[in-house]
Amino acid sequence: MFYEPKRGHGLPHDPFKAIVAPRPIGWISTVDEHGRNNLAPYSFFNAISSAPPQVAFSSEGLKDSARNARATGEFVYNLATAALAQGMNESAASVAPDVDEFELARLASAPCRLVRPLRVAASPAAFECKVLDVLSLRDLEGRHTDHFLVLGQVVGVHIDESFLNDGHFDTARAVPLARCGYREYASVTAVFEMLRPGER
Repeated sequence: MFYEPKRGHGLPHDPFKAIVAPRPIGWISTVDEHGRNNLAPYSFFNAISSAPPQVAFSSEGLKDSARNARATGEFVYNLATAALAQGMNESAASVAPDVDEFELARLASAPCRLVRPLRVAASPAAFECKVLDVLSLRDLEGRHTDHFLVLGQVVGVHIDESFLNDGHFDTARAVPLARCGYREYASVTAVFEMLRPGER
């Protein structure tokens, strides 16, 4: 099968997100200009640089997280895990900007040190981020797509030390969630090691 996205795929559901999978979940917390809390998961998220550490998430439409990040210059990435799956899913509800998703999803929050947004207290790790840019994405014809890419630099890192093993963050023990296609998710329960050619 081959298809051009602009001509459609002819399938019952779009395979694009199922092929680019699994994807890390950007569980993003922000505050708006009035100090109201917001928490929402984004399936288009990833680390984009290690030095300095930077992450990015994409919002389909200027949703609260992207709008708040642009207005305040700050956001927090919270690691979504299998143990927090229900709360993560509940925080995805489409609600008014004045609804606090921490309360909606019954998630305890914790303060950050360098940014105003709260973090998910039970998450094994969280990144405090300062916004570098918010880009309005365009297509090949130069038309705006109503998708927005938020780029942030990590200025503070919280790690639950119970997930550290000999100085390594134990990814498998944290059991991170990832987004697959359609309504499907995956969880990391095992990892394996491969050395690159020339490494010892």
